[in-house]
Amino acid sequence: MSCDAIAFSAMLWMASASPTAVAAAPAVAVAAPAPVAGEPLFMDIVKRADALKGQVDGWKGQDGALPGFDVFSRQIGELSALDMQAHLLLAKRGTDGDLKCILRGISQDLPVRLKEVETAADQRARDMALKEMFWLLRDNVEVITTPAKTTSGT
Repeated sequence: MSCDAIAFSAMLWMASASPTAVAAAPAVAVAAPAPVAGEPLFMDIVKRADALKGQVDGWKGQDGALPGFDVFSRQIGELSALDMQAHLLLAKRGTDGDLKCILRGISQDLPVRLKEVETAADQRARDMALKEMFWLLRDNVEVITTPAKTTSGT
């Protein structure tokens, strides 16, 4: 399965998951991948994404120019490059997990979301683009920091 398909599937799963959801099929035992959240590269990604998420949150509903947007744009580019670097590192390790593909997808989506913020036709469109950027940055933190879970058969 391609990374794009896995990233899309993960996005749909994250969007539809709820604490009350019931599994339609019995779970299969799967070994959890080794956690990477404590590795320097991944810690840097989490730190940067969390800081940028806070900046985006502060801009919601703000009219006019966004203060510090030029620096923010550069930092989004750097984060995108780090996400791709993490993807390539996991691929080099032979990791066959969703994280590798999700990081690639986030790397590709960050510049798209940034462009949406830059080119928004009006305040409503910009607020929606900022909201989407916020969720993408939040996902960037959560996919790294959420411990992998194993499932067992029933």
